[in-house]
Amino acid sequence: MEFTVVQGDIADQEADALVNAAGTSLRMGSGVAGSLRRNANGPINEEAMEKGPVALGDVAVTDAYDLDAEYVIHAAAMPHYGDGRATSESIRTATRKSLEKADTLGCESVVLPVLGTGAAGFDFQEGARYVCETIWGYEPSSVTDTRVIAYSQREYDELESIGEAVR
Repeated sequence: MEFTVVQGDIADQEADALVNAAGTSLRMGSGVAGSLRRNANGPINEEAMEKGPVALGDVAVTDAYDLDAEYVIHAAAMPHYGDGRATSESIRTATRKSLEKADTLGCESVVLPVLGTGAAGFDFQEGARYVCETIWGYEPSSVTDTRVIAYSQREYDELESIGEAVR
């Protein structure tokens, strides 16, 4: 499986599946979720919320609407209750389940953000390491192209370094 690091807005990516950094309610607020919601130009938030809530680490799938993808996989790495903070286990589980769901859907390409960071409060470098390690250790059945995306130049540089160390 090809594993690369890219920089930009996930809503601008072309892939079979884009992964949303979701909370357990699946309500699409800000950050990655906000960008996907705004650029989908359809009722993606409503469709996602109809499928929730989900357990911490679980995923749900919606149509991608006007995004350049077939599916959006909503990966609940943070709880929408309690302190709202992601954990190392929720990041690993949500990443693995996103890849498993992409395989189940027959996807060849998938783009993931560093789950659990940002609004979920987990340290970016540590979260990036968990996401990259999970991807690198995953044995896909249909996924051949996995990209991890960072929005800012600083996060991209950190992610690129972590991705190289894990490979």
